[in-house]
Amino acid sequence: MTHRIGLAALTVLELAPPDMVSCAADAGFDSIGLRLIPPTPDEIHHPMVGDTALVRETARRIADTGVPVLDIELFRLKPDTDVRDYRAAVETGARLGAREALLAGNDPDEARLVDRFAAFCDMAREFGMGANLEPMPWTDVKNFAQAARIVAAADRDNGGIAIDPIHFDRGGSHAGEIGAVPRLRLRYMQLCDAPAERPTDTETLLHQARAERLMPGDGGLDLRGILRAVPDDLPLSLEIPMRTLTLTLPALERTRQMLAKTRRLLETL
Repeated sequence: MTHRIGLAALTVLELAPPDMVSCAADAGFDSIGLRLIPPTPDEIHHPMVGDTALVRETARRIADTGVPVLDIELFRLKPDTDVRDYRAAVETGARLGAREALLAGNDPDEARLVDRFAAFCDMAREFGMGANLEPMPWTDVKNFAQAARIVAAADRDNGGIAIDPIHFDRGGSHAGEIGAVPRLRLRYMQLCDAPAERPTDTETLLHQARAERLMPGDGGLDLRGILRAVPDDLPLSLEIPMRTLTLTLPALERTRQMLAKTRRLLETL
């Protein structure tokens, strides 16, 4: 297998973007993912849109380390979203070399969601970028099948579905569904592990997903089944927030462990 392995922003959220670039380089990652727009108002916000000092420093670190940007996040599609409002962020991502954008569907009107996703794809294409819809069971795009339906209806060649194993499992999806999706819809995927037992309440579901995941191979998700079902050169992004471990283990050591465990997992496929 020839998966290139990247480091996602949520994994090292305690680091500012330039320091995240340096951490990824020191740990041996092939790429990074940058959070330009925080997914919720209460999460840390870095001025990462436009010609800011932080964007310039991040670009400098990228150039110095040679670690490219795989994806940027997070673009929510809500009932009142005007995708043109995201243009500055997409343009900033392109300036930093990003190849993919990550989207969440937060609109119960599926027809409108299809139209907005298609419009975002069109804008992303101007910057040579793909747009990837990530199903999450607490959003209006709850599982892989629904995301596949929306992306197919949008009918854009740069539109993709972002698999995250914890959301994939918690949404009731299984590896056998992946083969029904055209190859071009799988542009990259996230990777993590989690306990096999699914949470029975939304609070626990959200806490696990946002704060307490497990390193690949340490949980009970069907990672081997998922990885065997996707193309063997699909880029991977390790999204593994571990809030408790963060208190005692620095980012560099955590990410080195994650990368080593991921490589060991890939060797078993």
